[in-house]
Amino acid sequence: MDSNGGFTKFRWICTVIGLIFSVADIGSDLLVSLQYFKEGKCIWFALTLSFIIIASLCTHVFSYVWFKDDRENEELPKACLVAVHLLQLGFFTRYFKLLKASFKSVWVQDFEPNSKTLHLFGLAADLSMLRLFETFLESVPQLILQLYIVLKHQHASVIQYISMVVSFLNIAWTTVDYWRCLRRSLPNTMEMPSGFPTAVYLLYKVLTISARILSLTLLIMLHIYSILAMVLIWLVGTVWAHMIKTDFCTSLCLEYFYRGIVGFILIFTFFNLQGKKSILPMTVYYIFSTLLNLSAPILLFLFKPMTLGSEFFLPVMAFIMVANTMGLVFLVLYYTALHPRINRIPDEVDAPGFSPRETCTVTRMNRFLNV
Repeated sequence: MDSNGGFTKFRWICTVIGLIFSVADIGSDLLVSLQYFKEGKCIWFALTLSFIIIASLCTHVFSYVWFKDDRENEELPKACLVAVHLLQLGFFTRYFKLLKASFKSVWVQDFEPNSKTLHLFGLAADLSMLRLFETFLESVPQLILQLYIVLKHQHASVIQYISMVVSFLNIAWTTVDYWRCLRRSLPNTMEMPSGFPTAVYLLYKVLTISARILSLTLLIMLHIYSILAMVLIWLVGTVWAHMIKTDFCTSLCLEYFYRGIVGFILIFTFFNLQGKKSILPMTVYYIFSTLLNLSAPILLFLFKPMTLGSEFFLPVMAFIMVANTMGLVFLVLYYTALHPRINRIPDEVDAPGFSPRETCTVTRMNRFLNV
């Protein structure tokens, strides 16, 4: 169904599932941090809790600004809006607004005008973008940290495994849900077909991101200063965003902040910031990504040969190589044979006939199209 269709029961249920994953992810990470605190593992406790807090703060900055830009705060007094976001409840406020606004049209089967449908998809699109930010700022770093603790320090517990599994599921769900919601929310853009194309896209993203997460974990195990390699990748991604002059936010200050987050996401996966064909930058990105992924186990073996005798080394090395290769195969398959192809609207959207709310969302989503 394209964006001209209604907000379906399936979309409503997917929103509920996304909420469950978000709550489960944050909740399990909080339980892990509490376990570390009780065990006196102060550094692990601080790092686990820090990822949660930093991701929430960053996400709520965008949530608050978008509420203001889209004039959604007409339903909430400004003081209430500020308080909600200071309490880090803006994320869940958006879930409540979307589920409430869509409930009648979905379950009562009331006819909704096109403007109402666009409004619902706009709310869903903004929420999916915020979930994407939160996932790469919290779930992905959290997964690297917990893997490092389990592999390096042989410290494992049931709640740690639950936390890692939930983080992985959240990453997989958010990545595909975002892409499907994004394409459904834009006019003149064909929706991603369900079934096989969605499965191939999911496998491409999950496998390449998994290989990157494990390779970075091995690099950190080699030496803690390997984190500087991640900082370098972040810096290159951020500079790239500055060089192509992204135009995503309404203020220059927030645009710089957005470019920094873009650089961080680029540590783990590729997305196109230019709003046009991305064959060359994507090819360059995955060449360097593959080299880094393959170099991690090799460097660990050369400089710490004792790791060869550990029970995790060979399975992890094999998984990195297989996941990276298969992920690239699915990437080529998706973009050569399965990717919907239709002319898109320009990056600067006049969106005649849209309300200010829909115009802001369409413009924002179109600029963030090629994740």
